Amino acid sequence: MLEDILRQVQSGSLSIDEAKGQLSTFENLGFAKVDHHRKKRQGFPEVIYGEGKTKEQILSIIQSIRSNDHDVLATRISKEKAEYILKEYPEFTYNEIAQILFWKDEKKAVASEGYIAIVCAGTSDLKVAEEAAVTAEALGSEVRRFYDVGVAGIHRLFASIEEIQQATVSVVVAGMEGALPSVVGGLVSHPILAVPTSVGYGANFNGLSALLTMLNSCASGISVVNIDNGFGAAYNAVLIHQMAQKGDR
Repeated sequence: MLEDILRQVQSGSLSIDEAKGQLSTFENLGFAKVDHHRKKRQGFPEVIYGEGKTKEQILSIIQSIRSNDHDVLATRISKEKAEYILKEYPEFTYNEIAQILFWKDEKKAVASEGYIAIVCAGTSDLKVAEEAAVTAEALGSEVRRFYDVGVAGIHRLFASIEEIQQATVSVVVAGMEGALPSVVGGLVSHPILAVPTSVGYGANFNGLSALLTMLNSCASGISVVNIDNGFGAAYNAVLIHQMAQKGDR
């Protein structure tokens, strides 16, 4: 990239100011410094966290990211904020359950083999499960969903267990007592990212009981993210999936 920019400056097809802009590692918007080199360092562009930001701020950040021809992934985006942004970018996709707004270049290569299993205990956990599923899809991985397969009706899990076992990695989402990752962990040979949710009655303590259950799992191969952090689990799952693809080549 550097040599290409220098050649363009030498040929006169790119001004010095334009070259400086392309070489800048971030863009200062005043309220945010948009990291344009995140993709070079980590493989994915900067992801926008929507909570606490105004719709105008989110739009400005998106405009900055798109000006560098990067894919866009924005999490925790309310319907109101999404509708405001979609007026400017109607080609974007918004998933209201996941509260995710994204755009990706369909021409870019994606992981061609394997898939990530998103396993969800109950319908009340869908918001977090869909945050994980849509994140993984936006980042280029194939996803297969296995929803409402919690331990209260364990036969529902067993009906899909062979397909789950064939996944490269699983994201397992559960609230209440949070037992599902331990059950799945004893049935598969791949890594599991466990996501506790804040779903549950009083003694659930807004997800703390599920978090502690998952941290104390007796099954091996389980890593636990924070309460309701479907995005974080999916991001790590995609990294594992991509590493597996490289190892198969």
